[in-house]
Parts: sequence; structure tokens; C-alpha cells
Amino acid sequence: MHGIRPIDGGRAADWGRTSADYAVHRPGPPASFFHRLSALGVGLSGQRILDLGTGTGLLARQFARQGCQVTGIDIAEGQIEAARQLAREEGLNVSFAVAPAEETAQPSGAFDAVTASQCWLYFDAPRAIAEVRRLLAPGGVLVTSHFSWLPRLDPIARRSEELVLHFNADWGGADWAGLIPPMPRWAEADFNLTGMFWYDEDVPFTAEAWRGRIRACRGIGATLDEATVSRFDEAHAALLAEIAGPAFAIRHRIDAHILQPK
Repeated sequence: MHGIRPIDGGRAADWGRTSADYAVHRPGPPASFFHRLSALGVGLSGQRILDLGTGTGLLARQFARQGCQVTGIDIAEGQIEAARQLAREEGLNVSFAVAPAEETAQPSGAFDAVTASQCWLYFDAPRAIAEVRRLLAPGGVLVTSHFSWLPRLDPIARRSEELVLHFNADWGGADWAGLIPPMPRWAEADFNLTGMFWYDEDVPFTAEAWRGRIRACRGIGATLDEATVSRFDEAHAALLAEIAGPAFAIRHRIDAHILQPK
């Protein structure tokens, strides 16, 4: 999310600890997101795409379904293990590797697009920018994107966030205002903006899936110990039984910036 700090109370997130919930309960952006990217020339069949901070490969696997040649990297080994398993189950040809975004070990000029969904804030921006410039083929683009719920518009998301803060007061991801800058400040000196979009969409969840989605968030599964995560989840189940039915939708804001090196 734009404007969110990457570390909570001095504790860096360990996304590998959330891989099981992440793989099952954390949805990727909806089909509408990929349709918009395709209209702007990203995700077309045959394109060579590198997905930074790929997690369980949500973007990477969808690009592979669209006929792209895809590589996904992530610094968390558990995430990459889950990504490989999910790709194998679907019969998708995606190359996954454990590596940081700032030093990918991928060949120079090998990609038509580099993508980074919900993860650029965790990178060392100057080093990541230099690496992206090295990786892109002539005319290639960097795509940064986000897929974030809106606590100020969605009451279930707001109440879930309040409970996260009860268990982890240092969590810095709460109460996101939903503001999308026309151009990311970190990109101004090095990139030209060639396209962008943002819009809202209601994303369906069951109560079980939303519990898993919140367990997988930075403030819970990636930060807290197992016993505390379990206590949170019990409290969250009770809260959802009180305020929501067995199925509901959560309002999300989806955005992307398409950036070409100067």
C-alpha cells in the first residue's frame, strides 16, 4: 500500500511463516486487473516477465496462464516452495528462485516487463531501481501494483484491523486512506510514467477465507508467535460470527503504475 511503513516496531516481517495461509487464503488480484494490464501492453502472450517479491506466485502463475514466459523470485524460501507446488499442481511452466529483488542473479536485458505487487515498499529502492534497469530489455517496463482492502469504506475490514491492533499494537498497516499518487515519488527521477489505473472492487470471501487472509497479513502471521496467532484467530472467528454472515465481500482498491526507465 502506498504510504505504509515496511517495518512494525523494529520487527521485520517473515513472510515464510505465513506461506500455508498465504497459499490457500490470500487471493491474487481479480481478472479485471489483468485485463487492464493487457490493454496497456503488459501480460501479452510471449512476453518475458520477471515477478519480484512473487510470494506464492499469484501474478506469476496468472501471467503463465496468459502465455507469458515467467520467472518469479522471492527472498522467502517458504513462499517459493509454495509457489512451485501450486504451479506444478496446475501444470504451469514458471521458473521460481529464492533471491532478493536488489540482486536477482537473472541475466541482463532478459525481460520485457518486471512486476512487483504489494512488495516494492520492502525493497532498497535505489538498488532495486538499478537492478530493474539492468534486467529490462529496450522498451521494457516496470509495473508496481497493489491490491488492498479499504478499512475506511468496509466495516468488516475495519473491525478486523481493530482486532489485529489489539494483538499487535505496532502493526503499521492499519487505517489505510486509499490514496493513490499519480506517480510514485521514488520513481520520479528514474522513470517515465506510461500508464496507470486505480479502481475499487468487492472481493468475495467466506468467513474461513477471510480469517486465513488476515492470519496471512504482516501484522499477524508474519510477525507474531504461533500461540498468539492462534489466540487472535479464535477471537477473529468470534468477531466475524457477531458482525458478518458465512459469506461476504470486502471492498478493495486496486492500482498499478507502468514505468519506463528514462
